[in-house]
Amino acid sequence: MNYLAHAYLSFNHEQILLGNMISDFVKGKQQYNYPQSVHKGIVLHRAIDAFADIHAATKEAKTVFKKAYRLYSGAFIDVVNDHFLALDTATFTKDSLFEFSQTTYHLLEKQEAVMPEAFRRMFFYMRSQNWLYSYRTREGIYQSFGGLVKRAAYLHDSSQAVEIFELHYDFLKECFDALWQDMKPFARYTFETLLQQ
Repeated sequence: MNYLAHAYLSFNHEQILLGNMISDFVKGKQQYNYPQSVHKGIVLHRAIDAFADIHAATKEAKTVFKKAYRLYSGAFIDVVNDHFLALDTATFTKDSLFEFSQTTYHLLEKQEAVMPEAFRRMFFYMRSQNWLYSYRTREGIYQSFGGLVKRAAYLHDSSQAVEIFELHYDFLKECFDALWQDMKPFARYTFETLLQQ
């Protein structure tokens, strides 16, 4: 799952939100350097990713990107999933997605002092370009594909990803729906379990 999903699956908990969003920027034992509630967010993020990785719908979705992007196919699926989540009318309207994105940036901004430096630099662009909201548009997804390619060591072009996305759009939406149906209760249960620890 990508940033919008991880933000949504933090269930409006400020510190868990931060941990959930910074997790990919925290390596190994560094996770224990954060306040307990932030650390729980890191744990939640990793549980969500592990659940998504082994889900049958994710494995099916990856097949459409696998030939062109191999090990990076999962990263493209993460971005694609945020697109379908942003358009999921059971979760967001156009207005409520905008409001959710602004609230998320505000809650994160309050905790900038705790952020890893690499995430803080990226967060500037996330907020200023409103990534969470832009996932709802095709253009926003194309830009995310481009950003993914820029950060990847062995990728040079995202145009094929755009073609694959458009060609398999309906199939990818079906895969997202199947994953999301199972992800929401799993993430809620994991979140509540972590709060009780």
